Amino acid sequence: MKTRFILIQTSHAGNVGAAARAMKTMGFDDLVLVAPRWANVLRREETIQRASGALDVLEKCRIVDTLDEALDGMSHLCATAMTPRDFGPPTRSPREHFELLRKQELPAQSACGLDANLTNEPAVRQQGVAFLFGSERFGMRNEDVYRCHVALSIPSNPQFGSLNIGAALQVIAYEWRLALGGFGVQSAAAEPVLADAAQVAGMLGHLEQALVALEFLDPAAPKKLMPRLNGLFNRAQVTQEEIHILRGIAKAVLQQSAALEKLQAKV
Repeated sequence: MKTRFILIQTSHAGNVGAAARAMKTMGFDDLVLVAPRWANVLRREETIQRASGALDVLEKCRIVDTLDEALDGMSHLCATAMTPRDFGPPTRSPREHFELLRKQELPAQSACGLDANLTNEPAVRQQGVAFLFGSERFGMRNEDVYRCHVALSIPSNPQFGSLNIGAALQVIAYEWRLALGGFGVQSAAAEPVLADAAQVAGMLGHLEQALVALEFLDPAAPKKLMPRLNGLFNRAQVTQEEIHILRGIAKAVLQQSAALEKLQAKV
């Protein structure tokens, strides 16, 4: 689904970079700035630093003079406003509203300044959803909120609900990505490859040499030490990497033992 994030009269360049970074982490790249304080905001050092690598989002970002230009092609508008407006759209949490949107359970709504045939929910799928964020200094103007179908309010501490634009955008982008299906959780590393029987046998032979060098194992009376170690490693399902580590330990033990024998022979 086409998704656009719109920042209105942004006054801090760093927030533009933070917004780009938040969007990219959730797989979005349509950012529009309406009359930002800095005409060169996309090239400012603070913007680039706060984007933290999301330079493609900044390169694609558009700067326009009016909100009407930013809303071109968008059919469902979501304001972000912590304070409900008396005559504005309904206030909902992002998750609640996105669930209704996903299930197409929202009634047809008329938004001030929008053509009525763009406000029915099937059109949302054909066109797009826009998320509007107001200025850091005074938030969203009433007239801009009134144009929207919903005012999204992030549930937060009643005594301290202030979020900067980058943080608020990240939360909403995350919730919207979840509603669209989300991303799978990526594992930290590739699945380990288990050692085969030959690798385990080779490691046990190497380890046996090291244990003999340490005089922990008496080759004349080995008892059942090696079969028991064999069983232990089979139950442990050691990986190829772990085999390399154990053989490295055995190699170090044998080298130290050989060096000690040379030293004792000189004495």
